[in-house]
Amino acid sequence: MKFLLEVIRGMVIGLANIIPGVSGGTMMVSMGIYDTLIHCITHLFREFKKSVLALLPYAVGMVAAIGLLSFALKWAFEVYPLPTNTLFIGLILGGLPAIAGKLKGKPKGVVGAALFVAFFALILLLQVLQSENVAAIRLSFGEVVKLFFLGALASATMVIPGVSGSMILKLLGYYEPIVTEAIPGLLSAFAGGEWSAVWLNVGILFPFGVGILVGIFAIAKIIEWLLARWEGPTYCAILGLVTASPVAILMSTGLADVSWSLALMSLATFVVGFLVAWRLSGKEETV
Repeated sequence: MKFLLEVIRGMVIGLANIIPGVSGGTMMVSMGIYDTLIHCITHLFREFKKSVLALLPYAVGMVAAIGLLSFALKWAFEVYPLPTNTLFIGLILGGLPAIAGKLKGKPKGVVGAALFVAFFALILLLQVLQSENVAAIRLSFGEVVKLFFLGALASATMVIPGVSGSMILKLLGYYEPIVTEAIPGLLSAFAGGEWSAVWLNVGILFPFGVGILVGIFAIAKIIEWLLARWEGPTYCAILGLVTASPVAILMSTGLADVSWSLALMSLATFVVGFLVAWRLSGKEETV
């Protein structure tokens, strides 16, 4: 049962990481597993067996969600954008009590308040700057290097709560070529035996994936260092990032001509998301 719950948490994180405006790091914090996952990543080689066993179900869930549910998620955003977004808003807000609990008894002061406001504003600024430009990927040595650094940048923002790696890719024009084309394209080409298309998509996703691994390790080390020295102010910054996320999501959602039926559906998905986050959060386990 515990393994299944952790796989489900991994699926939520995986889905969040491929949606512009939603952060996998936010989901980690909301579900009460952020510190544990950061510890496992930064101590992977020092505590190899424990860390691998702890990370495995989350990795399984993330891969399954990204690989198998990306098609369904694309359909949901095209047909029901508001109810789908309110589902993730519910997932974010349902975990806020767990995040707020991290601040109890921690020194915060003026610095903490300033960090909260600054990082709240940062998320809204990123949403405003989001671009609709779409890059064209033509594989070459320079493009492979660029994909590696894009992966490192995107993964760093995936780990930081409130900052959407997909939003950064959208801002740079690489969201559609990588997330909505290369990932589903690889699966479709593999299923259809179109090997030239398989290798083309592998050529895009492999350097991007290597960059993701490097970025995750680098940013996890930085976050662990910050939490060890300035836990209160760091969580104030995290709270600012997380609480801004629902606002950023609504900013990207068309709210004109919302019918009563759509509003009720959106309310229902919000409640579902809130209750799921409430259930999946709780006391964080240590490795």
